[in-house]
Amino acid sequence: MIIPTSHLIPFTLASLAIIVVPGPSVLFTLARGIAWGRLVAVLTAIGNGIGILVLSALVAVGLGPLLAHSKLFTTVVELAGGLYLLWLGADALRHRHAHAASITSPEPTRPPVRQVVRQGFVVGGFNPKALIFFVAVFPHFIDRPSGNLTVQLLVLGVIFAVLAVLSDGTWGMVAGTARQWLAGSSSRLVALRIIGGLVMIGLGVLIITSAFGS
Repeated sequence: MIIPTSHLIPFTLASLAIIVVPGPSVLFTLARGIAWGRLVAVLTAIGNGIGILVLSALVAVGLGPLLAHSKLFTTVVELAGGLYLLWLGADALRHRHAHAASITSPEPTRPPVRQVVRQGFVVGGFNPKALIFFVAVFPHFIDRPSGNLTVQLLVLGVIFAVLAVLSDGTWGMVAGTARQWLAGSSSRLVALRIIGGLVMIGLGVLIITSAFGS
């Protein structure tokens, strides 16, 4: 075994503790679930998990030290994620009526699968909470006597990403199910699109503000 069970169990518990607390990924998935329903929410969670996995891989192969010692680089990453969320939120508000009309039509349309997964991927890849967790916490759970430290970090990243998909997907399913109760009215769907857009904009502003304040 690359990582002993005595390290894996506490790592899993620590990962769950940070994943279940609503952060950028959870709030983004909730917003997508409210706006588009369960399928889009689950696809968003999958894209987010892939983004987190790639981020953890970059940290594992050497990005961690750069992030840990370069405040400028970390700030740039956070700003990129915050600006992307602002753009997605503004897009949701700008097209709120068209989206609502398409969903209540006899043959409702949803965003393309590739687009949904890609957007989730970007949010996951620029998630400052996951970034800080990887850089600050991952090293504490590797077993140096076992060697292959990069492989151990990659394994931890896979575990974290899987847990994130399961948790965020569950949040998204709940939000998507609640949305189904309100889907009979285009005006209510417009309101949901506004809520989802405002959540994403607020989240983007929060991330940008914290980047400048850190």
